Amino acid sequence: MKACVTPDEDTGHEGRGAHAGHDGHGTPGRGRASGRRVRSPRLRPHPFGLRTRLVLAFLLVAAVGCGTTAALTYRAARNAILEQTQDTAVSAFREQIDALGTTLPVQPEMLRDSLMRVARQGKPRAWRVYAEYGTLRVSSTDRPTSSVITPELRARAADDEAVPHGSFQRVVKNGTPYLTIAVPAVFLARSADGPPQRTGLVFYAVMELSEEEANIEAMVTAARDGALPALAVALIPALIAARGVLRPVRELRHAAHSMGRGRLDTRIHAKGSDELADLARTFNESAAELERSVAELRNAEARARRFASDVSHELRTPLAGMLAVTEVLDEDAGSLDSDTARAVRLISAETGKLAVLVEDLMEISRFDARAAELHTDEVDAADCVRKTLQHRYWTDPAQVVPHLAEGIRARLDPRRFDVVVANLVGNALRHGGAPVTVRLWAEGDQLVTEVADRGPGIHPDVLPHVFDRFYKADQARTRSAGSGLGLAITLENVRLHGGTVTAANGPEGGAVFTVRMPL
Repeated sequence: MKACVTPDEDTGHEGRGAHAGHDGHGTPGRGRASGRRVRSPRLRPHPFGLRTRLVLAFLLVAAVGCGTTAALTYRAARNAILEQTQDTAVSAFREQIDALGTTLPVQPEMLRDSLMRVARQGKPRAWRVYAEYGTLRVSSTDRPTSSVITPELRARAADDEAVPHGSFQRVVKNGTPYLTIAVPAVFLARSADGPPQRTGLVFYAVMELSEEEANIEAMVTAARDGALPALAVALIPALIAARGVLRPVRELRHAAHSMGRGRLDTRIHAKGSDELADLARTFNESAAELERSVAELRNAEARARRFASDVSHELRTPLAGMLAVTEVLDEDAGSLDSDTARAVRLISAETGKLAVLVEDLMEISRFDARAAELHTDEVDAADCVRKTLQHRYWTDPAQVVPHLAEGIRARLDPRRFDVVVANLVGNALRHGGAPVTVRLWAEGDQLVTEVADRGPGIHPDVLPHVFDRFYKADQARTRSAGSGLGLAITLENVRLHGGTVTAANGPEGGAVFTVRMPL
């Protein structure tokens, strides 16, 4: 009986055969301010700043895009190369087996000659051809069978329930890829409508895919070698994009710094219709509103200061006359009756307080107008403190105890330093408890003056406000005979000297005021 194969029943399986095992290659899957503009200080560069993150994000997107495109291209080209090779090989092998006349029962020598002839005509390159018939094994090589042919391929070729067809597999053996093809020999029934019948003879072809694998490796190498230049080229638009995004941010930073320095007329040049342009416009609107509000507050403050200064000047002249009259009345108070004398002394005392308040208001007005001047001279600091205490008659050791380091020469304004010491000691005597301790010493290049009392101290809630103007009410110091401006004037005089003054509570109770001035 002549064995033959049906020429058109195995097309689907040969063209898209299943892959058995694995073949060693997984399927890859510019800012301008419209108003005033200042130069912002150069900030320390951040290793992972916004520019770096933008460039890295751009390069990451480019790398993912290149990788995805390369993977899809590689997959399509790989499949095309392998499918073209396997379709050519399977089609040629089927044609060779179809043209091969083999009689049953099989004669081993004749079958071997046929296999040798088929092997020499292999396409696209030489095959190794094997035939299996029951226990008979014949091949075109010196080995009767091949270890590359898998049991799965044999099972598909010998499947009795399926229509006989050709099958193939791509397998890898010892690192070498192979294409294996199985074509069963069949005979046609006498009835043309009958299905082909198996003869039990199966032909196998084994072909190396090293050349195709080399082509695929060359594609991978080309894709890899082209990736780095592509990323290098992508770096240029990444830097341009980062610069375009960072320019408005940089302008906003400069504008915010300028406003922080008090230049409220700073504006950002906003152009475009993106989110950054909206942010610039919002900044400009906020800056304009802030400038308007601050201007109103400054005008109101200026009016209040001018009012206080004008009132003080206007009160000074009539107060001078009132003080002269009260002095005369004080001298004659002893000759008056007790009620009249008490009223005269009350008027005299209150007139004196009013005079002190007016003088304090005028002094504060000079500080507010930046008209206060500093006339320094090199003086003996301890001698200045002693003169202050003597002029106010604070010489009783039960009231004031001085501890003054001698021989300290400091460059001070004697009049303003006298006001500082007098206000602190007077405040301690009025609101604290005697004796008040006055200490003076040098600490490095600073002159330190400390005034401490023995009173109840200052409540923690009051401490931040002791140098505020007209701040007098608190739980610890209920009695207040001053104007509420003494400590504020002290603070301004110390600042005028370039020093600092602080208030605290001593460890043993009582308030402690510390003044530090440069020598």
